[in-house]
Amino acid sequence: MALENSPRIKLPSVSQGPNKPVHLVYLGGGLLFFYLLKWTTDWIWGYFTRAPSELYVTVVSAVVALIVGISLYRHERTYSLVNEVCAELTKVSWPNGKEVKAATLVVIVMTIISALILGFFDFVWSNVTKFIYG
Repeated sequence: MALENSPRIKLPSVSQGPNKPVHLVYLGGGLLFFYLLKWTTDWIWGYFTRAPSELYVTVVSAVVALIVGISLYRHERTYSLVNEVCAELTKVSWPNGKEVKAATLVVIVMTIISALILGFFDFVWSNVTKFIYG
C-alpha cells in the first residue's frame, strides 16, 4: 500500500514518555521566545526606521517562535535534555511552608540589619567629609 511506503515523521523517543512538565517547559520557552523576539524586532526596526504594523511584527514573531519551538521539540538531543532536567527536578526535596517562612524572615531581618549598618557608615562618612572640607 502507499501508506506503508510513505516517509514517517521522526518523533522523540517514546521510551522517555512525554509528560506534562516537559510540555510546559516547551510552552513556556516558546512564549518567552515569542515575546523577546517581538519586542526585540519592534525595537530594532523602530531604531533604524519607522516601526511597522504591530500586527505584522506579532504574526512574524509568532510564526518564527512556533517553527523554532517545534524544531527544538522534535530534536532528539534537546528533547532528551529537557526530559532529563524534568526528571531530576522531581528528585529535588523542596522546602515546606514553615521552612520558607523561616528563610524569608531571616532574609528580611538581615536586609534591615545591613541597611542600618550601611546607613551608619554613610552618616559617619558624611560627617567626616563635612569636617575635613568644612
